[in-house]
Amino acid sequence: GAAVWRSGSCLVLRGMWMIQENTLLEKKSVRIAPHVIDTVLLISGVVLAVLAQQYPGIDSWLTVKALALIAYIVLGVFALRRGKTKTARVSYLIAAITVFGFMVSVSLTRSPLGFLTYF
Repeated sequence: GAAVWRSGSCLVLRGMWMIQENTLLEKKSVRIAPHVIDTVLLISGVVLAVLAQQYPGIDSWLTVKALALIAYIVLGVFALRRGKTKTARVSYLIAAITVFGFMVSVSLTRSPLGFLTYF
């Protein structure tokens, strides 16, 4: 749980810095920490899958959560580094935060549909 919230908090903070064009975004520790946190998330997901004996499948909430984590990471990279314009970066940031929320909802509901279960 702690790594998930650290990852989301770091993305939001770095996203605000990106919008403000804050030089803190260039600090080495700010660039490295998210990679460490996201690696912890990926490893813990694999360990959880093995312990729960859940194997990849679209009906598995854990598989959907892992795919959402990968999408969240990729969107975060585009939001903070690869987006061509600030407008594009903000769009990627909003998408990454949305995917983060969906990923958390999949964890909480243990349903592959996450919060969409209620619609």
